[in-house]
This record gives sequence, structure tokens and C-alpha cells, in this order.
Amino acid sequence: MIGIVFATREEAHPFLTTYQRGRFEDMEEGDVLHDDDVLVSLIGTGKIKATLRTERLLQQHRPERLLHVGTCTALNEDLEVGAPVAADQVFEGDRIELAAPTYPRMPLEVPFKELPTGTLVTQDHTVSGQEERSYWQRIADLSDMTGYAVAYVAATHGVPCHVVKVVTGHFGDENEDFRKTLNEACKTLAAFLDEALAQFVEEDA
Repeated sequence: MIGIVFATREEAHPFLTTYQRGRFEDMEEGDVLHDDDVLVSLIGTGKIKATLRTERLLQQHRPERLLHVGTCTALNEDLEVGAPVAADQVFEGDRIELAAPTYPRMPLEVPFKELPTGTLVTQDHTVSGQEERSYWQRIADLSDMTGYAVAYVAATHGVPCHVVKVVTGHFGDENEDFRKTLNEACKTLAAFLDEALAQFVEEDA
């Protein structure tokens, strides 16, 4: 069984309304539902929720692999808004001292060869100041609030984890149409998941 992990209901909504004619459409944050093929979880925003709920998910359901999908902010200007990006490395960004980073990066397998890849930093704090902004832009391509936690917990259980995020904006840029951009990004996630699930079914056949 494949576990699909979203952070928010908003990110999951287009997928939930189309998968199996909407059988999971009424999911709320904290819910875990499954059929014979997939397990879907809404873990909420932030590293604490992501850690605790991913741990519970893996203890209770034991999926063969996790696919964590959602939205992110691009630190790399070459990544296009609206494009899905696969994380090939992820690290935690709240406990790193800017002068001497020591927290390890975790490599991730990327089975989606058609997607661009990048390094994802997961952090709850708001980046402030040009020095900190420049620092993160030098060492990471994407930023979110859940990816490292999901991938780390999966690794402790020996479960492969793949992380794919759709870019909703670039770091420091204002977007007056952010709601529209976010809605389109969530639709892109749903389309990506349809293809990814078909790929996994073919590989497992």
C-alpha cells in the first residue's frame, strides 16, 4: 500500500474530490483513510504535527512507501511557479546556526525522472533579514514546513519516502494572485498523483 501524505486539506482537496469518485472527500486534518491501494493522511502544518502524525500513521498502518506532496516556496529563481519539484535532499532549518551549520542533510530517492529536483529545507520560523535570506538561497532550492519531519520519521521506520512539492512563489516576492496560484498548484498536485500512482502500479505489477 502507498501512503499519500498531505499537510493541509486545501492542498489535498482536488485529489480527494477526484480519487475513486470522491470517496475520501470528507477528510479533515488528522484523518487517515485508505482503500486496498492507497492510504491518505492529512497531517497539518508544522514539524510537530508532521512528526507525531507520521509516526502514528506508520505504527498503525505500515505502508510500503510514503509519498509526501504539497506546496512550497522556491529559493532558487530557476524553479518555475506552478511546477512540481522532487526533493532529492532535505534538511531541518530551525536548529542550524548560520555561522556553522551541523544538522545533516538526508538524501531522498526520486523515482520521477521527468521532474526537476532540488534541496528542500524545512523550517517553522520566518526568515528575516537579507543575511539570512541570502544564506538559505545559497544552500537550498525549496522551503516548506513539513517535508523533513515526514522523511525523517519514515527513515526511522525503514519506509522509503518521496517528497514532491509544487512551487507557489519565490522567496521574498509578493503575489497579488496568490489564492489563484495556490488553487492551480493544488490541481497540479492532483494530476501528478494520478500519474505517480499509475507508475507505481505498473512497477509493482
